[in-house]
Amino acid sequence: MNDELQGEVTRGARAVVVYPQMRTNRDQDADARLEEGKGLALAIGLEIADAFTIPIREPRAATLFGEGQIQNIAIACEQSEAELVVVDGSLSAIQQRNLEEKLKRKVIDRTGLILEIFGERAATAEGRLQVELAHLDYQAGRLVRSWTHLERQRGGFGFLGGPGETQIEADRRLIRDRMARIRRELEQVRRTRGLHRDRREKAPWPVVALVGYTNAGKSTLFNRLTGAHVMAEDLLFATLDPTMRGIRLPGVEKAILSDTVGFISDLPTQLVAAFRATLEEVTAADIILHVRDIANSETEAQKRQVLEILTDLGVIPEDGGEPEKGGESGIPILEIWNKWDLLDPDHAEELSGLISDKSDRDVVPISALTGDGCETLLATVGEKLMAGAKLYSFAVPAEDGERLAFLHARGHVVSETIDEGDQTPVVRLQVRLSDRELGRFSAL
Repeated sequence: MNDELQGEVTRGARAVVVYPQMRTNRDQDADARLEEGKGLALAIGLEIADAFTIPIREPRAATLFGEGQIQNIAIACEQSEAELVVVDGSLSAIQQRNLEEKLKRKVIDRTGLILEIFGERAATAEGRLQVELAHLDYQAGRLVRSWTHLERQRGGFGFLGGPGETQIEADRRLIRDRMARIRRELEQVRRTRGLHRDRREKAPWPVVALVGYTNAGKSTLFNRLTGAHVMAEDLLFATLDPTMRGIRLPGVEKAILSDTVGFISDLPTQLVAAFRATLEEVTAADIILHVRDIANSETEAQKRQVLEILTDLGVIPEDGGEPEKGGESGIPILEIWNKWDLLDPDHAEELSGLISDKSDRDVVPISALTGDGCETLLATVGEKLMAGAKLYSFAVPAEDGERLAFLHARGHVVSETIDEGDQTPVVRLQVRLSDRELGRFSAL
């Protein structure tokens, strides 16, 4: 894209948001998708001057839109004095460049917009590395700028040197080198996280992971349950970096609650790859809480997007089996129907009947904002963590504090006596443990 256009866009810039509705997407709610596109633009601090949907019968290879549609976009930009066009879809490098030339304005697609948001919100060193890797991957195929310095550079010395590389080739090489360095750094981070995960698995605390579509209320629920102050706003991608805090559950002395990045439809492939390491934290959880915005008209479509990503991570089976019963990884999934307070009485009654009729579904209706249903949620999570627990008898040397602490923290101690004996005192316990906790105890 043109560098001059690149430099004109700042926070507060006026933007026209356009959703190109393809034939393959006609079953989606165009208004809901357009609202999501506007939400993404607002999340990066843009001012929405106008927004509309354009049906696409046959996408044009050069511009995506037809000439008449491009003229309509240009007129909308002139009338609203917009300096930026946000296309809530995927654009190739050529389409983006051609649209900028025709509209005389900067054009950014859905992938670029999400990358901008992630770049602004990433707080940790790892998050910034992941965003930079995704951004470089995105830009590597878009070095088609109308620069004046793209002439071929001379290689070697004097007249004997052969043709050198163009500026674009040099930039691509620099990008590839930088991406290789970032991947090495992220691999080191991944190994470090693996060590931390191994340490957590040995530690006497189960892990509960929050997942869900962006803006479903995960961070609000996280703050409600932990008393933390993670950024929680009515904003897409309000939080990116995973956060962990300790919570208490009925029957469980302590658990670790993990808040993860929100999912979204058409998440750029570059970001899925870059944040895979972060999302892998979900695969190490003892239970997954799938937080849904039940008041959103697109809640079922959002659920499908989340389950697709969980399937990619191997958390649920690829054959579409019931995720609520746990997937290939054996991790149980509990659905949290959040924002229950926003439902009208008739809709709430209908959904309540659905929950009671389908007793095999694991669903807890709550309002993270008001706190309604949160006590029931904690009790349900505690029950699930202890589900399948069996009674075992152990004789542990009194000096083995680590194993004793594990049994008290990860199991339900039914009885405990101390056998002084002639030698080292032994603590005899009857403890109710799940199979997973028994395996961890045996590994100590």
